Amino acid sequence: MIHRFGTGPRRVLALHCAQGNGAMLAGIALPDTTLIAPDLQGHGTEPLWDGRGDYHGNTTRDAIGLAEKEGQVDLIGHSLGATIALRMALERTELVRSLVLIEPVLFAAARASAPAVYAAHVADFAPTAKALQAGDMMAAAAAFHAIWSDGDFTALPEKVQRALAARMPIIPATGPVFHDDSAGMLTYMRLEALGIPVLLVEGERSPPVMAAIQAELQRRLPQVTRTIIATAGHMSPLTHAPQVRDAIADFYGTSSMM
Repeated sequence: MIHRFGTGPRRVLALHCAQGNGAMLAGIALPDTTLIAPDLQGHGTEPLWDGRGDYHGNTTRDAIGLAEKEGQVDLIGHSLGATIALRMALERTELVRSLVLIEPVLFAAARASAPAVYAAHVADFAPTAKALQAGDMMAAAAAFHAIWSDGDFTALPEKVQRALAARMPIIPATGPVFHDDSAGMLTYMRLEALGIPVLLVEGERSPPVMAAIQAELQRRLPQVTRTIIATAGHMSPLTHAPQVRDAIADFYGTSSMM
């Protein structure tokens, strides 16, 4: 399903996080824009991912296909969606007017620039990895939720818990891109050649690995602005939508007043 918010002339394509859906990004829609927010493969109203093929590559191609239909877009991505957005911008730069990356989980950037921080993240992720290897998707979802989301997983409705657990196989499928940069986004001089303005957004209380990733991207991107959302964690587009919207509005040079 493709969610649309607003009817403005400026087209903004927004890609959500793992375990999320396009509707979650409604709060960052700006006036005078049309925010186009698809449910990524295996998320929201889409069927569960069947485990076949290159998940990250296929979702990137989906996003490119949407942009080709809409014309040149401003591109926003959060977490998983931010890695897809960055890959899309690198592969099809002519389709992207500007790029907003909200905590892209491209751990390979931290692996190279801040190995101790990366190692700490891998240790934090170990309970999730162990549960995934054991095939216990409910335990994996709970451990994953503890790292990236506010609140207690067990307090969520049972139906929501089951839905999150059912989507957990997507997480290891993205590992080669996230940890090993199998898509080549960090290849020497590739980021440096990206000729569009980029905004990096992160939460003040996000896991330390996110600041390390953002710092490396900031170092390498030629037209970059970086902002930190006070008191926010990784889920800032949901928990701190007005502040994220304001940051994007400043970046666009418009007002975020609805």
